[in-house]
Amino acid sequence: QVHLVESGGGLVQPGGSLRLSCAASGSTIRDYIMDWYRQAPGNQRGLVARITTGGMTNYADSVKGRFTISRDNANNMLYLQMDSLKPEDTAVYLCNARRSIGLAGYWGQGTQVTVSS
Repeated sequence: QVHLVESGGGLVQPGGSLRLSCAASGSTIRDYIMDWYRQAPGNQRGLVARITTGGMTNYADSVKGRFTISRDNANNMLYLQMDSLKPEDTAVYLCNARRSIGLAGYWGQGTQVTVSS
């Protein structure tokens, strides 16, 4: 069982930056694939970024070059650095931990990111 709590969301102007955090408890995340997803109103939840247990990363095309995912296994933390934010990045951002790609894994409650002037 992994309990995940996201934080760091808020209101930011276009072009600004935010750093999201996901704090895990109940189990070490060292053995988990860690993902950031986002869901905007009326849209399906979509994968934003993934980091494997070995530290390999991949990103949705829409955020490549702007977002950076990282993990701190020692402190059971997952991060998403978001730069050059655009209004279309507005969504609830959720972290997910799963032992393998085929499993549903564990979800946090999400943190709202709003990009607006």
